[in-house]
Amino acid sequence: MAAPSTSKFSIRYAETAADIAAAQRLRHLCFRGGAGLDADRFDADCAHALIEEVSSGRLVACFRLLPLEGGGAIGRSYAAQFYDLGNLASFDGPIVEMGRFCIHPDARDPDILRIAWSAMTSYVDARGVELLFGCSSFKGTEAEAYMDAFALLKDRHLAPKRWLPRVKAPRVFRFATRLKLKNPNLKRAMKGMPPHLRSFMQMGGWVSDHAVGDNDLNTLHVFTGLEVRTVPASRKRLLRALG
Repeated sequence: MAAPSTSKFSIRYAETAADIAAAQRLRHLCFRGGAGLDADRFDADCAHALIEEVSSGRLVACFRLLPLEGGGAIGRSYAAQFYDLGNLASFDGPIVEMGRFCIHPDARDPDILRIAWSAMTSYVDARGVELLFGCSSFKGTEAEAYMDAFALLKDRHLAPKRWLPRVKAPRVFRFATRLKLKNPNLKRAMKGMPPHLRSFMQMGGWVSDHAVGDNDLNTLHVFTGLEVRTVPASRKRLLRALG
């Protein structure tokens, strides 16, 4: 599986324990702050993607991919800790969970996100994946700062009823109900939306009707799904062009 690259950034998959530790250090910096390792029981079963600056070799972004044979195995995913995913158990076809996506706070080049999506496209193509999913995180655990973003998700991007995740976590913000009558300010909504979640939405992705407060990582997150067959052909061509 060829790894995409640009003149500034390259991406590869972890091959050694040191590679995985590097990703865990970056995750700790981004999600928890300071030095340390962000590690959990899912790491051993994942492919870890590392995006590096060509000129320096510096790790600027990472994410992990957990392949599952179909919806019947979705209970083994990280997201299943927080959401009742029973509706997705009937999804027929290979699926993959994308998790722990993060970009170094000092790295702001938009090519980083583009190369990440190109790599995911290559992975999805190579394995015939039909559903890409994960938890998309907003920084902090208070919803007030993101009301317009949640209202926009409510208006345009809720999951189809047949796949809609149900509440499982003890602390949730039911934005689809709470913001039923709110009209979002589009400028504020897009400013508050995490960049990778914006990318999911641009490709036809959908979200749960509630957000989960995660005190461990100090985030609010929404379950996010993307059925590969629904991605616009023009978007697929752009992503494959980077490969």
